Amino acid sequence: MKAVIITRPGGPEVLQIAERPTPAYAAHEVLVKVAAAGVNRPDVSQRKGNYPPPAGASQDIPGLEIAGVIVKTGTKVGRWKIGDKVCALVTGGGYAEYCSVPEGQCLPIPHNFTFIEAAALPETFFTVWSNVFDRGALKNEESLLVHGGSSGIGVAAIQMAKALGHAVYITAGSHEKCRFCEHLGAAKAINYNTENFAEAIQQLTNGRGVDVILDMVGGDYVQPNINSLADDGRLVLINMMMGKDVQVDLSAVMRKRLTITGSTLRARDTEFKANIAYNLENVIWPLLASGKIKPIINSVFDAKNADEAHDLMESSKHIGKIVLTWP
Repeated sequence: MKAVIITRPGGPEVLQIAERPTPAYAAHEVLVKVAAAGVNRPDVSQRKGNYPPPAGASQDIPGLEIAGVIVKTGTKVGRWKIGDKVCALVTGGGYAEYCSVPEGQCLPIPHNFTFIEAAALPETFFTVWSNVFDRGALKNEESLLVHGGSSGIGVAAIQMAKALGHAVYITAGSHEKCRFCEHLGAAKAINYNTENFAEAIQQLTNGRGVDVILDMVGGDYVQPNINSLADDGRLVLINMMMGKDVQVDLSAVMRKRLTITGSTLRARDTEFKANIAYNLENVIWPLLASGKIKPIINSVFDAKNADEAHDLMESSKHIGKIVLTWP
């Protein structure tokens, strides 16, 4: 098969098309002929040498989400059959013509979705569900603040939380991105280049703060996040784009009874990911099928132009998802 490989740690130019053996598949796995694969920031980190794949994952083929057709099934696969169209969360190897996947990490492609649209779902929707609704325990009519609201994670979080009855606030870096997020359902978008988001949140919530914050920034955002949380609020960290070392006022954490937590999804076991898939299929997939939630696609690149896709990802000029396709 053909695959996009990382020839060495470095810039987007290190991504090259190469021949690789078609992957083997275990008894509980399926082999998918990949039509499209989503591009995510962890792919960029892996390309740079900053995000080593876990044991058992492809070491030089990035890619964490795919959509395509099942062409082989393991001997113990119960649900899926050859010819089924699926999208799936994978541990790596998604930038390839074929990818093997544990059956529990596959989901049916929603009705009338293209492969490109379906490939934009797994990594972001699994991440949002796991961190906002499971770890962050967003419930009832609680409110959510999402940093990077125009990112793939952001546009998924806005729609999922809004559809389930929550007020969603976001930060973004331009007027265009802010307006887009509000059109998508955000109660208010805050331009972090012109506004202090912590002050804005206090004004928007009449001094109460929000219940859950999903943060992919880290660094200098941590203390303003703490200031923006309501009593018993939860800060969930999923990346640290502004750095891992921070200084915070712990008295505010104690006084407001806050929870600061975080996670990475890639290294979690198959059972954990299959449980997320089960919840997504039962709660979120009907909303996708009805059109209440939709994938937001910014750009589509031929797999041979994966370097251009990574260039765009690193520029942060996009709104929504970037997807690779195979001819």
